[in-house]
Amino acid sequence: MDGGADASEDIVRIEKFYYPATCVLHSGTMASAAIPVPIRAIRRVGLTAIAINGMVGAGIFGLPANVAQLLGPSSLLAYLLAGGAVLLVALCFAEAGSQFESSGGPYLYAREAFGPFAGFQAGMLLTLSRVAGAAAISNAFSAYLGFLWPAVTQGAGRALAITMVLAILTWINCLGIRPGVRTINILTCGKLIPLVVFCAVGLFYADPRAVSFSLPAEPGTLKQATLLLIYAFGGFEFAAIPSEEVVDPKRTLPAVLTASVAFVVLLYLSIQWVAMGTLPDLASSATPLASSARTFLGPAGGILLVVGALFSTTGTNSSAILIGSRMLYALSRGGLLPEVMGRLHPRYRTPVFSTFLFAAAAWAAAVAGTFGQLAALGAVSRVLYYTTTCLAVPFLRRKLPREQRRFELLGGWTIPALALAVCLWLLSGSTREQALIAGATMLAGALLYRVFAKPIL
Repeated sequence: MDGGADASEDIVRIEKFYYPATCVLHSGTMASAAIPVPIRAIRRVGLTAIAINGMVGAGIFGLPANVAQLLGPSSLLAYLLAGGAVLLVALCFAEAGSQFESSGGPYLYAREAFGPFAGFQAGMLLTLSRVAGAAAISNAFSAYLGFLWPAVTQGAGRALAITMVLAILTWINCLGIRPGVRTINILTCGKLIPLVVFCAVGLFYADPRAVSFSLPAEPGTLKQATLLLIYAFGGFEFAAIPSEEVVDPKRTLPAVLTASVAFVVLLYLSIQWVAMGTLPDLASSATPLASSARTFLGPAGGILLVVGALFSTTGTNSSAILIGSRMLYALSRGGLLPEVMGRLHPRYRTPVFSTFLFAAAAWAAAVAGTFGQLAALGAVSRVLYYTTTCLAVPFLRRKLPREQRRFELLGGWTIPALALAVCLWLLSGSTREQALIAGATMLAGALLYRVFAKPIL
């Protein structure tokens, strides 16, 4: 039964968020009725879909042209560099996540390593990033839908389209983790099938002479393109947030993170190769994938990619609502936000209040802002909580016994140090506006911590 309350089938775990203090209740309907707890229903396939949805959003449908503008035939070099850099950060998430069964991801890692205040800041930065991301994707959804129905690209039609899709996704995510994950799985298939068809067919038509692996004449353009792509590769961390609802998260999370990042790197490389090899004017195209698909699939190819973009944006937002609500839930259960945000529905076992709150914030930002403004808002916030996770790995190694680790990186501190260097490099490329936004967010976080925090230790 979706979101059902048949607690006799499961061992119910009630965990404090300050690991490793835990309490285990064996199955019993009286206990589960008194204290609703999350259902561990997300398996490897579902968690992989959540991670892929975080990475493959609206960006890939326009990125090939942006990268081609900067690097031309050498575009694939930026994908390789960005993919390698993101994999380093994902490996840090894999080690940190393999030590916990509670929800919260970067919040939990920073809290255990550096204390409740640092954890709260990481959690709030992630929440801001997800609100901005969901809002930006909502605007992209209305733009893509406008190809089929022009009335939704502006004014009341745009607001109605954004409202409807967020309302439906919010309702589904309130009905239980199983309906939420099933929806994400379906939307993931809907977004991947057009992209895989585009790559599989397009590889036969792509001209390999359009691709070069020589270094560009202007080295600075390679850095610009890599920075652009690293932001686009982000989102794998979605999988690290809802660990209380994942089956055997200590074992599942590391495998899902590494496999998901590797898959998306290969997918993006293939997409860029096909786009470059089939569309001579790629750098100037406003709709690079749709235009490329039309060259070898005809008009149906353009429609296929537009439909894929609609599935892609919807799937990313479904994952964002699930993840954003679980972050608010985790912060509340850790004593860092009002208790109402940590309450679970007695039947569906979902944080209904947090789900509605997150969706309402994303809706307000989507209606008020544009895609570009909102994407810039979330960019630095994401890198900051990446930084705290990379920093936390060596501290967690010291604090937690070796026998509690299911996954440990080879090479000592080498990978965390390289991942931290990547994060600092990204931060150095931030604009003044982005830095001010991040600073204001952290100041607001400090004030909220002062007002609400009563950490559970």
